[in-house]
Amino acid sequence: MGSELSMATRAEITTKYAKAYKKAAKKTKGAVLDEVVAVTGWSRDNARRRLRQAANQPPGRGRNVATRPRKPRARKYSYDAVKVLQRVWAISGGQCGKYLHATMRILLDLLEAHNEFVYGQDRYTKAVRKELLAMSPATIDRYLQPARAKDAIGGHSTTKPGTLLRSAITIRRAGDEVEDEPGFFEGDTVAHCGPVESGEFARTLNLTDFHTGWTYTRTVRNNSHTHILAGLKTATREIPFQITGLDFDNGSEFLNQYVIEWAGSRGIYFTRSRPYKKNDQATIESKNNHVVRRYGFYYRYDTELERRALNRLWRLVNDRVNYLMPTSKPIGYSSTKTGRRKRLYDTPRTPFDRLLDASVLSPQQVEELTAYREGLNPAKIATEIASIQDRLLVLSREKTEQLYLASFPTALPDVRRGIRVKTA
Repeated sequence: MGSELSMATRAEITTKYAKAYKKAAKKTKGAVLDEVVAVTGWSRDNARRRLRQAANQPPGRGRNVATRPRKPRARKYSYDAVKVLQRVWAISGGQCGKYLHATMRILLDLLEAHNEFVYGQDRYTKAVRKELLAMSPATIDRYLQPARAKDAIGGHSTTKPGTLLRSAITIRRAGDEVEDEPGFFEGDTVAHCGPVESGEFARTLNLTDFHTGWTYTRTVRNNSHTHILAGLKTATREIPFQITGLDFDNGSEFLNQYVIEWAGSRGIYFTRSRPYKKNDQATIESKNNHVVRRYGFYYRYDTELERRALNRLWRLVNDRVNYLMPTSKPIGYSSTKTGRRKRLYDTPRTPFDRLLDASVLSPQQVEELTAYREGLNPAKIATEIASIQDRLLVLSREKTEQLYLASFPTALPDVRRGIRVKTA
């Protein structure tokens, strides 16, 4: 009989007898064991081992026979609050629960100030606002789980080492002393080449302040020193505080005479990372993904029209990242109960709030930038970002897909190869 039963059925039978076997006296255990062996066809040792496992472990898949399904816990927050939370999450740029919890109040205040959220309309009420402010980061993540999505497209690294001046540049390593004030930026370029690296394509210059997380992004025509230098000069004009240091990788677009002389003329300290050590530039590598790839995708951009659209996009993205999106910074290490080393992080804060805490801005700058943030409309920023992204997809999707398909060799032989065709 045992050989005719499936493994799942045998597991169910074992689970049914497990409690009785565990509670039975020593003399009675033998009778229970004999019955299990007769029904399942297992050996006596195998049946004894499985009975012990089923008795000690909670019922799982394949062993759950007569267990009542657990009654789901009642929702703590209303359906209206969950729906409004999804809108806030989409407007914020898809922040995680930890960061959305930190900026929930300022996002709601700005959305109310611009009449995007009005009490009594679209499920938004004072009670819903109170619920949103009371949600923990874990609760936010749990309620947003169905709405999350991932992009599976990959990209290329196009860094070409510049060896001419490498030995003259100071190396900065992961774990070196952290800067105490704003102004030291990590920088990198992101290639918009799509699936192939042939031809000319746009590059996005990405700069991130190590102390505050302030981000500046700008797309240039290519990686020549002329365009990179123009992007750096624009950054010094548009970033609201002084650039005191720049840390790049070993790419030749940065390690050249023109960029180094420009940095020296402005008193900017110049450093580089070690080759093939991504952790030396962990901050900018993170921004390359979270900012450039997330908003600019992995498509190919190689026209003036696409570069203009990207630069319009970066202005909106920089406003969102610098004023409305918090970040956490590592502040040290601790040990777990088992002795493992654990990284410690500070409370999430936006780059603008960290910049105010650093006290490097003049009173006039503080007033102007504070007024600028209060004038931001998160919903309008989200709408304009989506509009520009749609435009970029129209301009580049078909071109990128054709390049992707052309990169695969055909599986069919060329039947015309080697055949002479008589001309008329």
